[in-house]
Amino acid sequence: MNEVEPEGTTQGSADTQQDDGMTWWYRWLCRLAGILGGLSCAIAGLWSCVTINPLNIAAGVLMMLNAFILFLCEAPFCCQFVEFANKVSDKADKLKTWQKAAFYCGMALLPIFISFTFTTLFGNAIAFASGVLYGLSALGKK
Repeated sequence: MNEVEPEGTTQGSADTQQDDGMTWWYRWLCRLAGILGGLSCAIAGLWSCVTINPLNIAAGVLMMLNAFILFLCEAPFCCQFVEFANKVSDKADKLKTWQKAAFYCGMALLPIFISFTFTTLFGNAIAFASGVLYGLSALGKK
């Protein structure tokens, strides 16, 4: 009893891809925003650590940790020497979009609550925007 699949479809692609209603270009926009958010967090975090204020240093270290997590989740090829990078990326891809949105937005707000400066505010803005993009995709078409 072999069923014939329609031409152009494969069984594996339906199983591996999570049907979250996102188009391919919006998925890539969210990934690009996550990568740029990680880059801005890393640069602003390093800049924030160049001070004598301990709260700024703590916020800067947390921003660099946020950048590492964003790179692990959105661009594991940037962390090719980290053994668990692909596992983390696979688990992050299995998360629902609202879970990613809550995680990214919360992760971006924490350094701002620790030290409210222009560096932490603008450094986390793109990472927060990435979470907002994932949150908008969780709302779906209305």
